[in-house]
Amino acid sequence: MLQLYIGNKNYSSWSMRPWVLLRQFNLPFDEVMVRFDSFDADSRFKQTLAGVSPTGKVPVLVDHAAPGGPLTVWDTLAMAEYLAERFADHALWPRDPAARAVARSACAEMHSGFAALRNACPMNVEAHLPDVGALVWRDQPGVRADVARLSALWEGLLARHGGPMLFGDFGIADAYYAPVCLRLHGYALPVSPTVAAYVARVRALPGVQAWIDGALAEQDFLDFEEPYRLHR
Repeated sequence: MLQLYIGNKNYSSWSMRPWVLLRQFNLPFDEVMVRFDSFDADSRFKQTLAGVSPTGKVPVLVDHAAPGGPLTVWDTLAMAEYLAERFADHALWPRDPAARAVARSACAEMHSGFAALRNACPMNVEAHLPDVGALVWRDQPGVRADVARLSALWEGLLARHGGPMLFGDFGIADAYYAPVCLRLHGYALPVSPTVAAYVARVRALPGVQAWIDGALAEQDFLDFEEPYRLHR
């Protein structure tokens, strides 16, 4: 049995990646929601994760059926690799070795890059923030550079593989970039028609739509996650 520990769906972009991957491929797992209250050492969030993850962060994947006893995986790229091996009959990575190498590179770039976009446009599924997005776009060249790089990457992959997803069929790379699609949409950042169409296709995926529905149902407001507004 797989357990996936996640944070608030409205705010946790890192949690969204493995959750959408599992859901979109119809892989069985139990969700364990650990609500953000704060990230202080004595917070309920940290106390709940203390016996689960060595980092005290989400997401965390626990495989209770692993040989030798429960196995804990606490990094999203490691989760992707583990799930691809665990469910090798599913094409989580592209089957073609060259495409697989590029997909891994694209995910690694997301894992460690695009800091300006992620910092300026925090994940917030429920909010529609075009005014914030317009100010960010005007004042932060790093965000414009990140979106330009995203656009070049996505447009190149879509052209090379023919869509509808980055490598043809849905896979790890699309799950990895799904939170960015929600950011581009929520902050109404200007993108090309090709990128906008890809964003719309990702948002319409059943796994992504299920995450969005869950985020909207939370009806939660955490001021430390929303520096740009005082209430919902």
